Amino acid sequence: MKNFSTILLAMFVAMFWVFRMIVALTAQLGIDFAGVTPFDMNTEVILLFVVLLCLIFIVKRKMIGALIYLISYGLYFGTFLINNLTSIISGGLGLENALNAFVSIIGIALPIAVLLDLLLDKNRKAHPVDKKTDWFYKNEQYDRQLDERADKNNYRTL
Repeated sequence: MKNFSTILLAMFVAMFWVFRMIVALTAQLGIDFAGVTPFDMNTEVILLFVVLLCLIFIVKRKMIGALIYLISYGLYFGTFLINNLTSIISGGLGLENALNAFVSIIGIALPIAVLLDLLLDKNRKAHPVDKKTDWFYKNEQYDRQLDERADKNNYRTL
């Protein structure tokens, strides 16, 4: 996890995970959490555990974690985003529908951003560049200097 973008995205994923956990807990206790409700309680609990595992894979820069995260949240929030948008378009414009649609948009945009971050950084992982050591290991002039200097050092032994 060397990139700042990966650190930020992992923090956003963790914050959204905590938010969804609070929403599920308040719905289970029967408390209204500003109109945001879980769409399906059983699936929500399963997704909380799946996303926790995916977060570990995202921090370790594994592509499988980002793919599972995108597929699970895309299927879960995608269907409910379409349902919320159709209810908003049909005239059911309310705070609860708008908040649920907004949460669904975040739930779809966040996995897409994580996947794009890992896809764009795949080249750097395959060919890492480290300025601290590349001057030594990838510098042919330095190798030639050592070779020429080593040839001139003829020490006599007594």
